[in-house]
Amino acid sequence: MFESLSERLGQVFRKLRAPGRLTQAEVEEGLREIRQALLAADVHYGVARELLARVGERAAGERVVESLAPAEQLLAIVRGEMARAMGGAAAKLRLAGRPAVVLLVGPAGSGKTTTAGKLARHLTRKGRRPLLVCADPQRPAAAEQLQTLASRVGVAFASAVDDPVGGVAGAVDRARRELLDVLIVDSPGFPPGVPPDPFLGEIVSALSPSDVLLVLDAMAGQEAVRMAEAFASLGVTGLVLTKLDGDARGGAALSLPSRLGKPILFIGVGERPEDLEPFDPERMADRILGFGDLAGLAEKLAEAGGEAAAVTAARVREGTFTLEDFLVQLEAMSRAGPLDQLLSRIPGLGKVAQDEAVEAELRRARAIIQSMTVEERRNPHILGASRKRRIAHGSGTTVQEVNQLLSQYEQARRLVRGLGKRRPPGWGGLPQTR
Repeated sequence: MFESLSERLGQVFRKLRAPGRLTQAEVEEGLREIRQALLAADVHYGVARELLARVGERAAGERVVESLAPAEQLLAIVRGEMARAMGGAAAKLRLAGRPAVVLLVGPAGSGKTTTAGKLARHLTRKGRRPLLVCADPQRPAAAEQLQTLASRVGVAFASAVDDPVGGVAGAVDRARRELLDVLIVDSPGFPPGVPPDPFLGEIVSALSPSDVLLVLDAMAGQEAVRMAEAFASLGVTGLVLTKLDGDARGGAALSLPSRLGKPILFIGVGERPEDLEPFDPERMADRILGFGDLAGLAEKLAEAGGEAAAVTAARVREGTFTLEDFLVQLEAMSRAGPLDQLLSRIPGLGKVAQDEAVEAELRRARAIIQSMTVEERRNPHILGASRKRRIAHGSGTTVQEVNQLLSQYEQARRLVRGLGKRRPPGWGGLPQTR
């Protein structure tokens, strides 16, 4: 995600971190290079200009050049202004009404139908009871696709393709009868540049949705701004950016909120039903600047690991850590999503995340631990030569690889035991932005 932009910005700040204080000329040159990086990432030129103007004003006001750590202070300012350009604070769905109505609109091919299914799963896990409604009479098999997604995520489904306006009104009545509290309505898409059909306005009038989510392909870059303007008359309340996992530039995420005045609520980061994430501008700014997203990683692992992962986390806090705990974490990682996406959230591991050898090593570690008995996992000190040969044979590895895993585990165990006895040293992080 945003690899090209992250790499270029990283180069700029590595250059600014050279020994000695920065001159005003060096700061201005750095800002010019940041502007070029933003434009190369297909950020709207107006957004890039406004963002850098605010950074320049704050850099002067906070006397960055006179600071003892000017590069770090400038980086903190850029981080804050990037987050501001993307909306500042995380926004949420309104979900007003009984039932609340969420209408998805957007160009053809932007991913509205799959987003509807993902959103239904997300709301179900928040304790809501959604009803997925297909109101797309134009795309062949649209109802069948949405019905399949509804079945996959375990929510109710209704079709309104024969009479979209009347059908969605009937779906509202059904939701009230069956105590379903959210209607998620999938609407037809239109080719880029073609204005939406007037009947979409009729659906809006009939439903009075609390949320109208505009679904856009992140890889459209600043072209997404022009696409979005065609749907402004429908009363858009928020945005969903899809295919962000394949977007190396980041132009849409940085351009849309400030140009449209609407927040990004969710991002799509894969094809699976669980690959929809709430959008947080500050976390996204951190990821763009190479600081990762450890909070997001923890949430992913907690959701994927369930109760077993929670128990393991408690043991770690107590300073105990067995091979069984290690296996629980590996299993949680395998369920949480592609390894490259998970590791990319850890600062400094963006490039490592793309290394296939890392994933192969984790698969090998899982196979070795799964070939052990419960007693061996809990008490690895009993592993002698004959047991190691049996484990190597059962996992398709070598005794040397078994020994290597045990050595890595022992290092991790000593570290965890130490952390359980004392608080880890604090990390100052970035300078605080105003």
